[in-house]
Amino acid sequence: MNHSPCDSLPSHFAVFLPDLGGGGAERAMLNIADGLARRAHQVDLVLCRATGAYLDHVPAAVRIIELRERSHWLGRACAAAADLKGFPSFLLPIILARKFPLTVRCLPDLVQYLRREKPTALLSAMTYTNLTAVWGRRQAGISARVIVSEQNHLSSRIRNQRRWRSRFVTPLVRRTYLQADAIVGVSDGVADDLSSFAHLPRKRITTIYNPVVSSALHAQARAPLDHPSFQPDAPPVVLGIGRLHRQKDFPTLLSAFARVRAQRPVRLVILGEGKLRTELETIARTLGIAADVAMPGFVENPYAYLARAAVFALSSAWEGLPTVLIEALACGCPVVSTDCPSGPAEILAGGRYGRLVPVGDDMALASAISATLDDPPPREKSINRGQFFSVDRAVEQYERLLLGTDPAPRQRR
Repeated sequence: MNHSPCDSLPSHFAVFLPDLGGGGAERAMLNIADGLARRAHQVDLVLCRATGAYLDHVPAAVRIIELRERSHWLGRACAAAADLKGFPSFLLPIILARKFPLTVRCLPDLVQYLRREKPTALLSAMTYTNLTAVWGRRQAGISARVIVSEQNHLSSRIRNQRRWRSRFVTPLVRRTYLQADAIVGVSDGVADDLSSFAHLPRKRITTIYNPVVSSALHAQARAPLDHPSFQPDAPPVVLGIGRLHRQKDFPTLLSAFARVRAQRPVRLVILGEGKLRTELETIARTLGIAADVAMPGFVENPYAYLARAAVFALSSAWEGLPTVLIEALACGCPVVSTDCPSGPAEILAGGRYGRLVPVGDDMALASAISATLDDPPPREKSINRGQFFSVDRAVEQYERLLLGTDPAPRQRR
């Protein structure tokens, strides 16, 4: 068993999430919960819904707490009761009207949990979850530390949302995050954007890269893979992974792949599920590449695919710290990526570990894919870069923040 580097007795930590859906943020928080438990801490995984692709991966040492959703009027009343140091609380019912976030509907039960269990510290991830965590601590009236982790490029996400209430999120973030004991950005780009967009003091924000690479990842990468695109005599595979969502900009990847396919035998596999599946399948047919494109949906072990792909291509319009790009490096897979805000340029050290192209430029992406197929980087170089984003490194940094032994924010630059 690993032991904490901090000179303190084991503590009781809570990690708060909406659910365990198959995204990078949920995977990162699960890795943190596992790492903290391995350091002999008591860890509760507090979920609004005990559902999601990663539910079966929760370690036995981590206790799952499922909150209950309350009625709309009660959730709004509890949110409005939160004293946000001068923020007009009467706006909250308007901002969170109709289908307001799941975490806010669980706020009353979160308050009850905090009063009952009195954890040493509460770690949350993602914007609405972070807001709810701070409100919950305040209403519970306990002294637990609250650490909020911003996982995405906030300004890009809000500007690309169509819900009218999104325009009110920024003042909520500004007022609420300042009441947290520590604010984490998962990359310098996320931290810089959070500071400028939400007008938060940059010195209050710590950069901690998400925990990604572990011995389990490497073991899964060596697992057998039974997929027709990865047979020994099959053409090289370009791999994309992510939710089928506008953020991932898979239409640009499809267009880029069509350009590459016109020049050489190659296949495209996109792992992930989402509302845009039908639209993407239509684009593939229109481009005449449907026979060379496979979309198997969400898979339990993407690392086996990454270890065998010829190129991993990230086509996102925006990110926070794209976990899958790190996973690709750790599996030794050559990568190309859009230079989107934020994370890819940091992960790839400005292009040292993979080619960077402009967002939405299918010609540039096609050129980068072709160049990487022709001249892939040394496998060990990619694997060594991936190790920089190890689970142990991130867990130690989060542990210090949760215990309050390392309050000084750090930037990577």
